[in-house]
Amino acid sequence: MKMKITDRGVGVGFHIVLYQPEIPYNTGNIARTCAATNTKLHIIRPMGFTTDDRMLKRAGCDYWHSVDIAYYDSMEECMALYSDHRFFFIETQGKHTYTEVTYKDGDFFVFGKESTGIPKSILEQHRENWIKIPMSLEHVRSLNLSNTAAILVYEALRQTNFPGLE
Repeated sequence: MKMKITDRGVGVGFHIVLYQPEIPYNTGNIARTCAATNTKLHIIRPMGFTTDDRMLKRAGCDYWHSVDIAYYDSMEECMALYSDHRFFFIETQGKHTYTEVTYKDGDFFVFGKESTGIPKSILEQHRENWIKIPMSLEHVRSLNLSNTAAILVYEALRQTNFPGLE
């Protein structure tokens, strides 16, 4: 599988960061959302699968050529490259709901690994940018990662009038 690895430039569109993703279907679905919304995908290694995984290919369908994707060895590496951007960390214990934030072009949405989320050491450094999607924690532990990513990206796009989308 050939993935497009480019840099559209800083401040163009929104960004999804997957911190050590474990499930290929989720990453494939998120990649498809990224292709549909001109959102750049950033992946923090290690991943729980390889990029030639057939489930990853299947979930992303034939959209991989349209995904702007970059890989990093740490969250710090990614944040250092985009130090003038806002990073929002999505976790069930976030202080603010995702609809309380006014998003702007170039914002980053960080999602943790499916089994353990974003490490507390990272979250504690960015408590002011910790957001959540309201839900009943009495009934479920969390929403599906790819659904959560789509909710955040589409809210940000809605707030900015869906630039470049039909």
